Amino acid sequence: MRFSSVLALLCCLTGAAHAAPASPTTTPHKAYLSLIIDDLGQNLPRDRRVLALPGPVTTAVMPDTPHAAEFAREAYKAGKIVILHMPMDPATGPFAWHPDLPLDELAKRLDAAFKAVPYTSGINNHMGSRMTSQPQAMAWLMENLQQRHKFFVDSRTSAQTVAAAQAQKIGLASVSRDVFLDDVRTEEAIATQLQTAIKLARKQGSAVMIGHPYPQTLAVLERELPKLKAQGIEWIDIRQMIGVRSNKAMAGHGKDGVYRTTP
Repeated sequence: MRFSSVLALLCCLTGAAHAAPASPTTTPHKAYLSLIIDDLGQNLPRDRRVLALPGPVTTAVMPDTPHAAEFAREAYKAGKIVILHMPMDPATGPFAWHPDLPLDELAKRLDAAFKAVPYTSGINNHMGSRMTSQPQAMAWLMENLQQRHKFFVDSRTSAQTVAAAQAQKIGLASVSRDVFLDDVRTEEAIATQLQTAIKLARKQGSAVMIGHPYPQTLAVLERELPKLKAQGIEWIDIRQMIGVRSNKAMAGHGKDGVYRTTP
């Protein structure tokens, strides 16, 4: 009697196992994108098209532009994140950082730049291939930004950058660019770069894009950004992206989440 009861139970369990649908072995990864538009503050009608993009675009405003303060105010009122697009060598002008400048002059220029662009939450570098490779200056910058409660976005204009690595060392909120959208200013090339970012986001979970307010770039973004959700892509703001990445380097920027300090 006891044996037959056990046998019946085993048969029931076997039947249930065959009847139950197979559970998925993997959960689809979420794919996040963030978008920064650089070089803003030069042309208000053009730049206002950026504010009209259908999502949380981050506006990077240059301090040495005629409409920097006005556009920063408009972007802030429109609910967009504003960051300082800080000129760095080989960029020129009264705010630009150069490797041969002493730290006190770098500090004066940074103070002046922040005053020129109000409502900023963070900073990214404009050009800067010769400046972001300077460990001492980048270490000073990250400590200064931490005191100001600002985050840092490494535009990665050079493979020799140590900026994000210095931010990571002190735990400053930071993130690095993955894809430039418009090095080639044709709609076809820009659309291809956008697809590159989407594929990268699917592969590694997230991608940070940087573009510029070129007519071709804006035309592609106005057409393609509304389609992201249907493609399973979530467009998030740059603060959220910093949280998603938890200050860790992506595979293209470092190893095991740690940024490379040498190329």
